[in-house]
Amino acid sequence: MNRRKFNLLAGSSLAGATAFRSAKAQSAAADPSLLTTTLTPFGAERAGNADNSIPPWTGGLVTPPLGPNTPAFVQIFTDEQPLYTVDASNMAQYAHLLSAATQVQIQKFGWSLKVYPTHRTSAAPQYVYDNMAKNVTRAQLDPAGGRYGFTNAYGGVPFPILDTSDPLVAGAQAIWNHLTVFGGYSVQDLFTSSFVVIGGNQILVNGTVGYSKYPYYDPNGSLETFDGYYSKVRSDEIMPGSVDGQQLLIWHSSNTQKKADITWTLLNGEARVRKAPNEQYDSPEPSTNGISNVDENSMFYGDPQQFDWKLVGKQEMLIPYNCNAMDFVQASEFLMPKFPNPDMVRWEKHRVYVIEATLHPGYRNVVPHRRFYIDEDSWYGAIGDGYDADGNLIKGYNQYLGCIPSIPCTSEIASAIWDLDSGDYAINGPLATGSRVAQLVVKPLDDSLFDPQQMAASSSF
Repeated sequence: MNRRKFNLLAGSSLAGATAFRSAKAQSAAADPSLLTTTLTPFGAERAGNADNSIPPWTGGLVTPPLGPNTPAFVQIFTDEQPLYTVDASNMAQYAHLLSAATQVQIQKFGWSLKVYPTHRTSAAPQYVYDNMAKNVTRAQLDPAGGRYGFTNAYGGVPFPILDTSDPLVAGAQAIWNHLTVFGGYSVQDLFTSSFVVIGGNQILVNGTVGYSKYPYYDPNGSLETFDGYYSKVRSDEIMPGSVDGQQLLIWHSSNTQKKADITWTLLNGEARVRKAPNEQYDSPEPSTNGISNVDENSMFYGDPQQFDWKLVGKQEMLIPYNCNAMDFVQASEFLMPKFPNPDMVRWEKHRVYVIEATLHPGYRNVVPHRRFYIDEDSWYGAIGDGYDADGNLIKGYNQYLGCIPSIPCTSEIASAIWDLDSGDYAINGPLATGSRVAQLVVKPLDDSLFDPQQMAASSSF
């Protein structure tokens, strides 16, 4: 499937170039005071767009904190109806707002998008805002190359104001913002399910209990005490029975020149935890029938050093946003043969940064060129396209964003990856299976949960 075949319109590139020129002038000063005037604390434009289909940012959606063991996701905007639906009959009218993969999915598989009023709900605690303002003048990409990481940043995205004087610098800054985005400090997923939908058939790959802690966002920490690992994530498999008891622990580094990412696994029947050096890059996720590779989770995941990252521009786009209702659906109703049920997915128009990833010379990856669309308000990647070495569009990526006003933060609810040849897809998120209901809880987690030795000692065989 060639990317030129599906009539990708030049309008989106022109819109991106226009916004890019504006952003370039804006970022040259690297002035932290902009984050309290024309820009939001995350570096997004405070103003709405010309026709107000994207409203001004007025502080996001914030509610009082909940208790430590309280489900965090709540329903929002339940009384709203779609403004319009995009499908094959009117796609040309909205093509400038759609990614290449989305256009293919609409044309080839009959996908449709229900588009709702835009709500700029993104918000964060004040200490995160304060740290982002400090990061404007102190954060630095690694001198060996921005793809390796950054230093001198803490407690907020490292580069809220991109240095657009060099698109390769800005692209590296943007992908590190995506990887270190704020989604809470310490949280537990009571249940996360992973499915593949192959030939129209739903297959439950696994169900897990997840624990996540982000030392980079420790409200009691500092730049001086930060150990260089921005996230520590543990996943305990509980279903199906063949994998019950297996565990995975990953520490992610903010600078792989200084400290590499580390992955540990505990497999059934083994008496010790092992390091897993192959759990990265384009290593296939064996349970997804070849649909997904490790670095395709959450749009892009893990160590970005294989790619050169380039900021192409900024544009308006339809993306899955404020999808809180997905936290309350049954997988059997949600997963349709070629895509999730369009009636259960909320799309909104937002401004996004357009980032291209091109394989760095000397590296190998089966998806060597990618284009990502990163939400300006939160820095979460929302949509993506994957191309093979011949320039053919082969993959589509969606990250369904939700809002947790009690933290407050934007959060990934689920992520999906498509094989655009067959229409088969893999999806990971809080999709309920029968009586097993998924909820995210804000819960202070002990550091021992993320210690590989403690993980082995507390496991049963």
